[in-house]
Amino acid sequence: MSREMVPEYWRNREMYLRPMGSVCKDCGSKYFPPRKICLKCGSKNLEKYELSEKGRVLSWTVVRYPSEEFSKYSPYVLGLIELDDGTRLVAQISDVSIDEMHIGMRVKMMIRRAFEEGESGIIRYVYKFVPDIKEK
Repeated sequence: MSREMVPEYWRNREMYLRPMGSVCKDCGSKYFPPRKICLKCGSKNLEKYELSEKGRVLSWTVVRYPSEEFSKYSPYVLGLIELDDGTRLVAQISDVSIDEMHIGMRVKMMIRRAFEEGESGIIRYVYKFVPDIKEK
């Protein structure tokens, strides 16, 4: 079986088991996805660290006219998330109706199917966020 035939999830299993970011050892800035150069101070002294998997919604919008890969999922919610460790990222928020969305909503990171790639049928997975029911 060729590498292309193995689902992406299994090829990149470590990435999905432990969501990783990077932190600048000089100024403390945090990034996701991991970077090699700090945008704040220009340092190359960054190291990987395990991201917090919970956070809160800082802002959000509804995507009604997405690119072709995501067209069958529209409309969907895209949010600016601040993780409990301070890292900020943009991700889809799923398993919630638009009426239930609000600033400050507690969310947790999950691995979910994103789309299938063309004729090859390779399934792409991404981090998405769902409401953290325990912390309502």
